[in-house]
Amino acid sequence: MAIPEPNHTGTVDFNGHSTWYRITGEAGRTPLVVLHGGPGAGHHYTLSIAGIAEQGRPVVHYDQLGTGLSTHLPDEGADFWTVQLFLDELDNLLKELGIADAYHLLGQSWGGMLAAEHAVRRPAGLRGLVIANSPASMELWLAAAAELRGQLPPEVQHTLLAHEAAGTTDHPDYLAAEQVFNERHVCRLTPNPPEVQATWENIAADPTVYHTMNGPNEFHVVGTLRNWSVVDRLHLVEAPTLLVSGRYDEATPETLRPFADHIPDVRWHMFEHSSHMPHVEEEELYLRVVGTFLDSTD
Repeated sequence: MAIPEPNHTGTVDFNGHSTWYRITGEAGRTPLVVLHGGPGAGHHYTLSIAGIAEQGRPVVHYDQLGTGLSTHLPDEGADFWTVQLFLDELDNLLKELGIADAYHLLGQSWGGMLAAEHAVRRPAGLRGLVIANSPASMELWLAAAAELRGQLPPEVQHTLLAHEAAGTTDHPDYLAAEQVFNERHVCRLTPNPPEVQATWENIAADPTVYHTMNGPNEFHVVGTLRNWSVVDRLHLVEAPTLLVSGRYDEATPETLRPFADHIPDVRWHMFEHSSHMPHVEEEELYLRVVGTFLDSTD
């Protein structure tokens, strides 16, 4: 399916910096705000979700600070790039767009972690929550990554371990081994669609946020998020919640299980032919599943 063109793009001021946003669709039904992953991946790879606008609902994409078309701050250190920073940016965007009193959130990967952090604060305007391909804690994520790495060919595992020990995770051999993992558990469409490739290029062009909060890649997490967890606060979520994951997802069922166990009003859809990006890998079904859920919460 073709990605719908935006009706409007712009920026809002955030603490003297600029948050870029894109709106697809006309005002009417409760808008859906999409939170991209990474951190630092940018909005491009989630653009297929703009197809929800064809169901009569506006869709808001934005680039989080430090990424894409928003302000880049490569000289800021780890004390600047915090979960609270991105929560404040989201609150600011909702207010500036005039939708803070009624909105849905869809967070993908890190975006789902951020969306969960937002939801446990019980914002009055949150009508529905979609947590897509996201772990409830990084401890669970790392355990899943170790298990999935153990299923890679022995020579690939050896290359990964050798370069991680040497601190040479930018070596071409390491990047090639990383790609083996990504083709199994991140996006199984090869070559990656242009919007997914654009996100990898975003991170390569300015890896500040990704490397600071996450690490060099999806499975070697050594950044400031390595001890993050929302598990003990999930009972506070009041919004109806849809969980999304893929059968081959790096976010394995074990990483999402606490969301299912502790959020009071929750349902879960597993996409059988997808890994970490079912919005790309099974786009038509994804839009139908998410759209039906959003309809049920309006």
